[in-house]
Amino acid sequence: MSNAATSTQDFISDLDASNKIALERLGKASAAGDPAEHLTVAKLLQLALKNEIEATDIAAHWMNDTPELDVRLALARQVGDEAKHYRLIEDRLRAIGVNVADINPLANGYSPLFDFLKTLNTTVERIAAGQFTRESIAVTRNQLFADFCESLGDNETAALYRDIIQPDEEHHHNLGRKLLGRYATTAENQELARTAAARTLQLAEEIQEMVRLKAGISRAPGC
Repeated sequence: MSNAATSTQDFISDLDASNKIALERLGKASAAGDPAEHLTVAKLLQLALKNEIEATDIAAHWMNDTPELDVRLALARQVGDEAKHYRLIEDRLRAIGVNVADINPLANGYSPLFDFLKTLNTTVERIAAGQFTRESIAVTRNQLFADFCESLGDNETAALYRDIIQPDEEHHHNLGRKLLGRYATTAENQELARTAAARTLQLAEEIQEMVRLKAGISRAPGC
C-alpha cells in the first residue's frame, strides 16, 4: 500500500484505465465464437433477470448501513432503476411468449459476485465495486447483447437495452465516478477501492468463463 494518496482525479483515471483492460477482455470473451444454436434472446433475458434482482438486492442491502446520505440516495436511485429493469425484462419475455410466472431467478442462489459484494463494509469499496465497476461491466455486456438481438432481427429487445437500460447503467457508473472523487481521498481508501474493483472484475471473468464452458452461454446481458 502506498503511503500517500494520489490526487482523486489521477486515482480515478488510473482505476478507469485498469478497469478498461479487464473490460476489453470480458467483451472479447463474451463475443468470441459463434453463438450456440440453443442460445436465444428469451434464454438470455431470463439470465438477465438474475442480474437485475442481484443488483437490486445488493444496493438495498448496502443502504441499510451506509452512513453517507449522498451515497444512500445514489443507492436508492439504483434500487429503483434495477427493479424497473427487472419488470421491463419480464414484460419483454411475456411479449415473446415466455410464462414468467414459472421463472425463479434465484432458484440456485446468489452468484459468487453477489456474495463478494455483500462482504464489503466500507463506503469506498462499495462505490468502487458496485457503481463504478459492476455498472461498467453491465454497459459492456449490454452493448454486446443489444448487437446480438439486432443480428437476430429482435429490434424491440435491442431498443429496450439501448434506449432505457443502458442510459440508467451509465448514470450509475457516472454517479460512482463522482462519489469516488468525494470519498477516495486517502491512500487507504484508494487501496480499498482498487482492490474491490479488481476483485469484482476477476469474479465477473471467472463467472463468464464458467457459464461459457458449462452452458455454452455468451453475449449475456449485464444488470
